[in-house]
Order: sequence, then structure tokens, then C-alpha cells
Amino acid sequence: MKRQYMKEKYEKWTKIFMESWKNLDYKSTLNTLDNNVEYYENPIDKPCKNFDEVANLWNIIKENQKDISYTFKIISYNKNTCIINWQMTRTMTKDETKQEIDGIFQISLNDDGKCIYFKQWRYTK
Repeated sequence: MKRQYMKEKYEKWTKIFMESWKNLDYKSTLNTLDNNVEYYENPIDKPCKNFDEVANLWNIIKENQKDISYTFKIISYNKNTCIINWQMTRTMTKDETKQEIDGIFQISLNDDGKCIYFKQWRYTK
């Protein structure tokens, strides 16, 4: 595949993923993931055992955060893997705490543009 096409594919995926998060639309977020995704919420934890575990991580978003804004930049990519640096601000609804996050996603997409490998690192201030 041409390099520019791969970059556009990764950018499109990231935009959809981040917009659905921003809009608190966990079902759209889950639609960016393959049902057999190897999903690491934290880099040193074991991956989720199945798609239901992934869904359980995302279905609480609407209840626990709001006022989300984000930016992202593709750092590196090839036909198999993409590294994305992202920043986000959000408010946690439980105590109205405002957070700033700087994170990294490592993703791999299948031919349908769904994520088959997802690992993230993040720092929250």
C-alpha cells in the first residue's frame, strides 16, 4: 500500500475514535474496534479477555466524563503499526475535576479499517 494511503487510513481511524469519545458515544467508539481486538487499557496489564471487557471499559464514559476536547498527531507508521500522540482535556463528572492528558496509542488496523491491536500509555495531570 502507498504510504500516504496508510497515513490517511490511520488519521481517519483516530479521528473517528476520538470524536466518538468526545461525543460520549461509546457504541461508535466500539465500532472502530474489531470484535477480536487485542486491547490493552494500560501497557503493563494483560489485555482484555474478550470484547465484552472492552465494552465495559467504554460504556461508563457517558457517566463519568464531559467537556472533552482533543488533538492528535501521527508520530510514526508503517503498513502494520501506527503510533499516535494525543492530548485531551476533560472534566470528570463525579467531582468536577478537570484533567489534562498526554497519551500514546499504538494501533494496528485490518483491511476493513477496524483496530485489531490497541495499546495506550497516558499521563494525567
